[in-house]
Amino acid sequence: MKLRLALLNMYEGHPNQGMRALRELLAEYESYIDWKEYDVRLDHAVPDTSYDIYITSGGPGHPLEGDGVWDKKWTDLIDALWAHNKAEDDPSRKKHVFFICHSFQMACHHFGLGDITRRVVTSFGVYPCHKTKEGREDFLLEGLDDPYYVVDSRDYQLVQPRLAVFKEHGARILYMEKMRSHVLYERAIMAVRFSDEFVGTQFHPEADPYGMRIYFNKPETRETVLKNYSARKYNDMVRNLESPERIARTHRKVIPAFLDNAVAKLSDQRKVAV
Repeated sequence: MKLRLALLNMYEGHPNQGMRALRELLAEYESYIDWKEYDVRLDHAVPDTSYDIYITSGGPGHPLEGDGVWDKKWTDLIDALWAHNKAEDDPSRKKHVFFICHSFQMACHHFGLGDITRRVVTSFGVYPCHKTKEGREDFLLEGLDDPYYVVDSRDYQLVQPRLAVFKEHGARILYMEKMRSHVLYERAIMAVRFSDEFVGTQFHPEADPYGMRIYFNKPETRETVLKNYSARKYNDMVRNLESPERIARTHRKVIPAFLDNAVAKLSDQRKVAV
């Protein structure tokens, strides 16, 4: 029997490359996983707790603002999955969840791990990301350099970690924003392991060179980068897309590592159920 995965689309109908990339990654696991997509913000569609694995995507807008319906359904689901894992002693029956960008910010706020603040300047492009001690020991980025490169696109950030809450939940900071010695701004937290089964990234690990080329070739994207940054910045971003050591490696490592781990942990359950 295959595992079941729920893909939560948080883009509210906005054009994006993220969902395309996630669907293509999941297609590679069709021998092990059946999956279904839910449009959370447009259709108020949220899966139940019967799935084995959940991926909840990035999306536009303020991460702490909803319509009082979809956001309540989303947090209720996360609470139910967390409670299930707390009550379940058998690792092969626990629920595995991956949060991306917008969903990551929502989850960090919901668990009270720190402050979600608006950035002074939008972070947009391909940037280095640094592992913490815990990150270097985590399987999620095993085999990637330190620093490694990520696609970052956000107006908000997680800062001021509440370490007592991290300790209470058993959560760990895995990666930090690039080092910027020339500015006084606090470095944002870029990934958190909430538990052995719950993990999330501020960046977009699903992003691939193909999707980013499409995005960067749009005239409005180039205009935005030139307006807010410079031609040199735009050219650097484009060059980063061509390097196999950069976002292509991150794309092939992070979410596949999450899925591989989930399949391995849950396989005993599936063998019994067959």
